Formats: sequence, C-alpha cells, structure tokens
Amino acid sequence: MTAPTAPITLITHAGPAAPHAVVTRIGGVPLAVPGTAWPSCAECAGPLKFLAQLLLDESGSAVAGGGRPHAHVLALFACQNRPGTCQDWSPTSGANRALLLPARGLRRIARPRGRDVDPEKLFLGAAHAAEPQVLPDAADYDSAVTAWAARTGRPRNHVLGQLGGPPAWLQYEQTPACGTCAEPMRQAAQLQEGPDPVTALNFGTGRGHAFTCVPCGEAVFLWQC
Repeated sequence: MTAPTAPITLITHAGPAAPHAVVTRIGGVPLAVPGTAWPSCAECAGPLKFLAQLLLDESGSAVAGGGRPHAHVLALFACQNRPGTCQDWSPTSGANRALLLPARGLRRIARPRGRDVDPEKLFLGAAHAAEPQVLPDAADYDSAVTAWAARTGRPRNHVLGQLGGPPAWLQYEQTPACGTCAEPMRQAAQLQEGPDPVTALNFGTGRGHAFTCVPCGEAVFLWQC
C-alpha cells in the first residue's frame, strides 16, 4: 500500500504587510538579531537585495502568519547590482545569502549607506504577506497549482510558491547538503516571481528554493529557470 503524500501548501499574496511585520512576507525590510550586518555580494562587493522573510517553527517548517509559534526567521537576499553578471542563482557563489536566525529580539538590519547605494537595488517596491493555500489531494506542486487555479478562477502565476514540501525542480535535482553535518537539507520554501512587477522576484521567470538544516543553523538559497 502506498503511503499518503503530505498536503501541498501553496502561497499567494495575502495583501499588503507592514514593511517590518513579523510574518512570512515578500519584500519589506529584513529583520534579524541585533548586530547583524547587511550581507554583501562576494562577486561585486555590493549590498544584496532583500527578497523575503520566512518564519519557521522549531522543526524548520515554514509558517505563513503569526498564529502558529515560530522559533526562527529566515531572511533571503540576492545580488541585483549587475543583473545577469553576478551568479545570484548559485548556492555557492556568494551572490546570494540565506540567514537563519533565532526569532528573538528581532530588529531591522541597518541599511547600507553611501552615495552609490541605490534603494531600488536593496528593496522590492512593497511588502506582501504570504497566505497559505492547502491542497490536500494534489500529487505534486504543479498539479496543486493547476487545481488551485481551477478552484479559484485566478491565473496560475498568482501562486507565489509553496511552504515546505518537495522541490519542484525546473532543471536537475539540486538539493544541497548541509555544510556542517553533510546531510541533505530540507526545503523551507519554494518561491516564484508572481504577477506584480512591483514585488516580482527576479528569477528569470524561474523558481527560487530556500533550504535549511535547523539543528546545524545552516541555510542555503538558489534558483533555477
């Protein structure tokens, strides 16, 4: 007898969010423990762009809102200083960062200053909270998106990704191994660009994947198209 698959949890926009809200959101300003420095690109040395914030529970599962307890915050960044030049899609290039931090005493990370710092390269145009859409009978991510679009009458590109679940790779399987324990990492979230150009994540029309190993405090981000 085949074991039942876990429900697919899609994410869609839940409407505007405060830029510093302690919720799973796309855009806004990054929150972290005091003293956390804004990350920079290892290739061009410029500051990275803040993409999204995910709240995680004790096990590392992503939670969309403030209703469920959260123990960690995962902040995702990627280089947009020279689009297409710095390898922000790579998990090892240093052109993106995933910061896995305890969700205690969170404060805004001080933004980089200087005459050459362009705010458009640091922030998305607005902040939107993520809303979970559970598809219990879907076999995989793509069939869940199709079922959601049919149920709601909304376009498929209004789905922004999924919380947890197995990665839906567009190319080859690329699950990273933890740099500390060498075990395969767990997907915290899969993200897509979305229909709003103001808050679009620049993955070349592809998908971003955030992975964590909570026991080791490790996190990795990458994208494929």
